[in-house]
Amino acid sequence: MKLILAIINHDDANAVTQSLTRNGFSSTKLATTGGFLMAGNVTILVGVDEEKVQTVIDIIKEQSHSRKQMIPTTAEMTYGYYPSMPVEVVVGGATIFVVDIERFERV
Repeated sequence: MKLILAIINHDDANAVTQSLTRNGFSSTKLATTGGFLMAGNVTILVGVDEEKVQTVIDIIKEQSHSRKQMIPTTAEMTYGYYPSMPVEVVVGGATIFVVDIERFERV
């Protein structure tokens, strides 16, 4: 048994969970916050047998898309902050972890 943890952009969360459900996979969705942009992410947890791991990863890849986004930046002055030019960054996609599960019980 494996636990798949997928951290995805909140814009892709519904498409990922709906596609997982259509393909017979149960998932749990947690609201999370990323460190770099402090933007809303979603962490999806899926428990599957080892032979189904790649299928779940393929579904996540298919539904999670990278995109470019403009973010404001600030520069520090002696007496505070002032805005500078926005910076284009790539957001989205997925970060996926696969973890061995020693024991699983449904009660």
